[in-house]
Amino acid sequence: MIDLIAAVHMLLSPAILVAVTLGTMVGIVVGALPGLGSLLAITMALPLTFVLGPNASIAVLLGLYCGSVYGGSISAILINTPGTPQSAATVLDGYPMARAGRADLALGWATSASAIGGIIATVVLAVAAPLLARFGLRFGPVEYFALGMFALTCIVTVSREALFKGLISGLLGLFLAAIGQDPLTGYLRFDFNSFQLSAGIGLVPLLVGLFALSEVFWRAAEKPDEGEERVMQCGFTLPPLSEFRKRGFHIVKSSLIGTWIGTLPGIGATAASMISYAEGKRSSPNKAKFGTGEPDGLIASEAANNAVTSGAMVPTLSLGVPGDPVTAVLLGALVLQGVTPGPRLFVENQPLVLFIFLTLFLANIVLFVCGALMAPVFSRILRIPEPILMACVVVLIAVGTYSINSNSFDLLVAFVAGIVGYLMRYNRFPLAPLVIGFVLSPMIEQSLRQGLILNNNNFWLFFTHPIALALFALTAAALFFPLLRPALRSLGKHT
Repeated sequence: MIDLIAAVHMLLSPAILVAVTLGTMVGIVVGALPGLGSLLAITMALPLTFVLGPNASIAVLLGLYCGSVYGGSISAILINTPGTPQSAATVLDGYPMARAGRADLALGWATSASAIGGIIATVVLAVAAPLLARFGLRFGPVEYFALGMFALTCIVTVSREALFKGLISGLLGLFLAAIGQDPLTGYLRFDFNSFQLSAGIGLVPLLVGLFALSEVFWRAAEKPDEGEERVMQCGFTLPPLSEFRKRGFHIVKSSLIGTWIGTLPGIGATAASMISYAEGKRSSPNKAKFGTGEPDGLIASEAANNAVTSGAMVPTLSLGVPGDPVTAVLLGALVLQGVTPGPRLFVENQPLVLFIFLTLFLANIVLFVCGALMAPVFSRILRIPEPILMACVVVLIAVGTYSINSNSFDLLVAFVAGIVGYLMRYNRFPLAPLVIGFVLSPMIEQSLRQGLILNNNNFWLFFTHPIALALFALTAAALFFPLLRPALRSLGKHT
């Protein structure tokens, strides 16, 4: 109790409250600008940690982290551009809602789901951090491969209307991720003697080109009378309480998926949102509406990717192992402040650990308030005439993409991805499977090859791992249950 009182006293300091609020607000703005993202926001703020005190530095960085992950949903909903890779799944239902004149409700759902997901994950973190960390350590290459295969099944679920084209799109994503250096041997592959391709294709240029630039090309190719009339809906609408009750289980489940994925080092929020979206489409009562502007799709993505922000702190604090690149930077910032993450941190510096938990909790509350206040400002872009809006999108794409690595080749990748995205949309190839394949490919390939090395190249030994076996069983159920459902229904009628 004494430690908790000390942590609350630290949190309620005016300087800390200001640091959390400003960090969250700046994070939302940075996250909403396509191409920037959480890593850049936190990296730019690192010099501040030498000026601010340890507690204020932690508060600013955690606010930036939570705010930037949520901020990516704003541009994903309004202009079909995921501001951060973590919001790649948000565009699938968020943008159709905006096109249908429900941008204010889409922002309400995204903000609410983000805040609730972050709060649930923070509570889980505070209660079960050491236990979750130990469970995460049980995941080796075989378990990661099984998890990746389970996540790949979402290609089927998001491509039911055009399954063959969806599989081709997913294979293209898997191939594009293989360009560059072999993760184990270091040999170059599929680089076509291009020095720029030797480093592979960046996720951000691919995403902004595939979704945003292809949207610009699509709008430019439309005749004036062919385009849908855009409803100029601005503001922020909180969903009614009855809707929260109806979708409460879905919100909690998506939050727990994000928390769990966050505890697994190296997976990240992008994969978590994809896995959560796939599970949501499998189990939601409204799964037939996914991809057309269904709030459950928004909830699945946003609750999960914001839950990762707290979940990723589990291995960071408990073991000193960063859960993703962003928490790797946070880990460095903690070390700079004289904090040594690890199992002894929970014993030797309990007030600081509780302060971090409370800061994450407060950051998610501030996220909701700031999101509600700032979303109407962002949503006013829907009032901008479409040619000017599309020109602004192109400028944002160029600036955001170039600012990541200061590399003009990334601009070329985004341009080519935009053309490919336009051709895929024209021929009715779904874009989501390409992104899913691209995001999951490195984890699947590396874990498969490491698992084979550890098991003497005997793939069948993978099935002797209990966690992997359970994930393989879930994968098989997800793939074959839709095929067996008609037979089971007919059997039920006969009995």
